[in-house]
Amino acid sequence: MRSNFGFATRAVHAGHLKGEEGATVTPIFQTAAFSFASSNEAFRRFQLGEGYVYTRYGNPTVRSVEEKIASLEEAEDAILCSSGMSAILVALLSLLKSGDHIISEESIYGGTYTLFQEILPRMGIEISFTDTLNEGKMKELLRPKTRVLFLESPGNPLLKVLPLSKLTNFARENNLITIVDSTFATPYFQTPLKLGCDLVVHSATKFLGGHGDLTAGVIAGSKALLEPMRKTFHRQMGTILSPWEAFLLGRGILTLPLRMEKSAQNAMYLAEKLSSRPEVNAVYYPGLPTFPQYEIARSQMRGFGAVLAFELKGGYQAAVRFQDSLKLILRVASLGDVQSLITHPASTSHRMLSPEERLRRGITDGLVRLSVGIEDAHDLWNDIEQALDGLS
Repeated sequence: MRSNFGFATRAVHAGHLKGEEGATVTPIFQTAAFSFASSNEAFRRFQLGEGYVYTRYGNPTVRSVEEKIASLEEAEDAILCSSGMSAILVALLSLLKSGDHIISEESIYGGTYTLFQEILPRMGIEISFTDTLNEGKMKELLRPKTRVLFLESPGNPLLKVLPLSKLTNFARENNLITIVDSTFATPYFQTPLKLGCDLVVHSATKFLGGHGDLTAGVIAGSKALLEPMRKTFHRQMGTILSPWEAFLLGRGILTLPLRMEKSAQNAMYLAEKLSSRPEVNAVYYPGLPTFPQYEIARSQMRGFGAVLAFELKGGYQAAVRFQDSLKLILRVASLGDVQSLITHPASTSHRMLSPEERLRRGITDGLVRLSVGIEDAHDLWNDIEQALDGLS
């Protein structure tokens, strides 16, 4: 769909598959395989890639959502995967081989950290973690076989925002491919490919799906990079998304701009309220002028997102008491739903880090992460306020 259409228009119309019957909703092709009218047709589909043969190779429902996300990311193409982690794995394994090296931002999702720390090294792929805001440190880590610069912006759980244009320039100068996990921002608030990045990945389980009822991932970028991924690792590893979950994802994206606007408004309201509370040591939200990378966020994002984090005085015990006192906000180790969700990173998403490493990265025992939903803002604040009052 033409990129000169607005985001909301593309969210609704891009990739829509009407079928011969003119369906107003993309049909669910819940089938494992597709029949052929003749042997010649089978030849054309297998040898020439004309049409569908097997859902692991491609499916009309899945394809329609890939086209929708590609339009939103202003990408040439997109690949749907079974989860955000499978999307990262497919992207990296298609680009790397044993002996290659990755430079990764240190402030990343705990699952990605585990993949980099425990699994990829078994395949002979080495990873160096660093603060990518420090170009000098990155230069020191460069090797002859460094192939990928992996970024996450905003980062999990402290919302660290990275200067994507500057970092992709560094990557190009050193012949690196830049991959950005943009899950927290969504394409509504940030389009990394327009900032020069090569590939963008999402856990589509989160804001893209938006309703906590599916698990999915996506890779978006150029056809030159994605077509080899699709034909080799994606198909042969079986990291595909089912037609049913693709349908749910496509349906969720229809309301993405509405949900993100409301959730981001709520997040800003809560971040400002929390900043004035004596029980709170620090609030991390890119929309606050006091946020360390506020100017970077303002320059490259169209909004500040729906996730914030805050550190409670009193450490672990305060975090536990606070969370257990909440009556409306759900205690869930996930994010991106229409409901507001809260989690304690030190004991959930980042528990695999040593206490010393967590502290070095700013993930204290009193830190909680809040994914803000679309509820009425005053109801969310009333819930948070009564829990904070309990700490006093």
